[in-house]
Amino acid sequence: MRVKPIAGIVLGGLILGGAYVTFKDDIAALWNNLHVKIAEYPLPKKTVWLDQGIAKEKLSWYYHADQGTRTFGFPYEWFMALEQPTIPWLILTKVDDFSETAYLDRYGFIPDTIIPGKKELPIGFAKGGPMLDPSGAPWKNPRTKEAMNGIGLTCAACHTGRFTYKDTAVVIDGGPALTSLFTMKQGMGVSLLLTRFIPTRFNRFAEKILGPDSTVADREALKDQLSQVLKQYGDVQALEKGVASQSVLEGYGRLDALNRIGNQVFSIGLNKPENYAGSTAPVHYPRIWNTPWFDWLQYNGSIMQPMVRNAGESLGVSAELNLTDPSKGLYKSSVNVEQLYEMEQMIKGNTQPNAKDGFPGLRSPKWPGDILPPIDQKLADKGAELYKTHCQECHRPPVSSAAFWDFNNKDWWRKNEAGEPILKVENVPISHIGTDPAQAADMISRTVALPADLGIDKSGFADALGAVVANTVNYVFDQKKPPASPADRQRIDGYMPNELRGELAYKVRPLNGVWATPPYLHNASVPTIEHLLGDPNDRPKKFYLGNREYDPEKLGYKFDKIENGFELDTSIRGNSNRGHEFRKDFSKDKEIKGVIGPALSADDRKALIEYLKTL
Repeated sequence: MRVKPIAGIVLGGLILGGAYVTFKDDIAALWNNLHVKIAEYPLPKKTVWLDQGIAKEKLSWYYHADQGTRTFGFPYEWFMALEQPTIPWLILTKVDDFSETAYLDRYGFIPDTIIPGKKELPIGFAKGGPMLDPSGAPWKNPRTKEAMNGIGLTCAACHTGRFTYKDTAVVIDGGPALTSLFTMKQGMGVSLLLTRFIPTRFNRFAEKILGPDSTVADREALKDQLSQVLKQYGDVQALEKGVASQSVLEGYGRLDALNRIGNQVFSIGLNKPENYAGSTAPVHYPRIWNTPWFDWLQYNGSIMQPMVRNAGESLGVSAELNLTDPSKGLYKSSVNVEQLYEMEQMIKGNTQPNAKDGFPGLRSPKWPGDILPPIDQKLADKGAELYKTHCQECHRPPVSSAAFWDFNNKDWWRKNEAGEPILKVENVPISHIGTDPAQAADMISRTVALPADLGIDKSGFADALGAVVANTVNYVFDQKKPPASPADRQRIDGYMPNELRGELAYKVRPLNGVWATPPYLHNASVPTIEHLLGDPNDRPKKFYLGNREYDPEKLGYKFDKIENGFELDTSIRGNSNRGHEFRKDFSKDKEIKGVIGPALSADDRKALIEYLKTL
């Protein structure tokens, strides 16, 4: 009597087994596409903020000030309603919210607890005003017909650092983030897909968005909206696949920001697939303290004007921009120019830099001797002499020294249009410094095709981007009632002209706070300062990004294997760890590409590291 059921089970098993053998590659591909790999971290017992000259209330505003970005392509209300991109064994059961800070923390986004008890999104997330849907129309809730709000990332998402030491997390404002933005976008895509096609999951989502009394028509309209967003995600994924052979993986703490800005503006924004470029030169997020007082910004020293730099960043993380429909106003955008100006002013400060007070605004962090091992001052004094010998020529004297503030030195200082002192940063040729050239070279070589009605007669990437961003900002100025005056435009532009350049060179800057900015070189290819100062052949060829634990002796993150971390392979173009080398064959009389000084003994490296902690 039981033969038939048993036989059926056996037969069913054979069929499933055969199906798996036949389709195992397809099943594996599907699983990989639906399985988002992100690291897990132990929770610190406490999180501390260092005093960097900005009040906590101001920082709290800065973390969430809306720049007009719509990074994820769907509304804030959806973000709060989405579930995490996981499939439980019991497929119909509820999954935790995507917006949980502990979950977003795994992508590197820092929980905002700077004001205890104040419930906030993670640092760098901003709830915005009404947004447009994928068709370009105002986004409406299908049931209430009310406008829905945008959500996007701000500059704080990429320029707020953090490390842990033992049980304490330390936040570094203006420091390089450890985020994995591309992975989070992948996670959102999977979450949207599961929401659209798993009925119970969709029902929970719909109830949050539409309420319990929604109609069938309301829910079908919501499904249509989900399908539109998924199509957008699919279109971008197809573009990524098209350039995959030229692309370099980014991972935690790295982003090919300029190429991605270009893709958002010139390919997605213009609906021109031919303008889409691979991420060929990921860089480590740069530190931003003191930057409003520099004449050139970006690793390759390519952008001068603060507003072009900041508005370009907003467009890169998907601020709305009309480049295709003249009837709606070309260059009409959601970019919040006034907010960007206020954020830049917070970082800049309200006074001018001077020898007594140093740089105003956001200050570089001081070594926290109450958390990390205290500085050995005797050893640091020895390191100070080594700094003069080996570092000062390019990186200038320490900002705490009187020598740094020699405003009569015209090689070091100039004035902006308001008469304020501006530090002239040097662009060191790659032929000398010897570091990976991809970031600078690819920006020089990239070209874009533009429609004639944009009025931009430029095909070079840098010039075209500078013109688009300037036109976007000018559109905002012109739409003000009354239009912004020349004086207001000059003030908001930071009293600097819209100048761009492309050179096979990388910018050098003062080293204050450098201890808090690992990994090193522009592409994050060297994990610690100890490795940077030592034998270049001892630099790890492969190591992991994603660790947060700080090494106070070597000055860097731990870099051993971490589950679901990112393995950086320095043999890949764009990831090279060579250059900026101290070697035995150094000669003052004969330049060797990439060699900047003689080999340093272990004792000298230790002393120099100790001194760098004091900056």
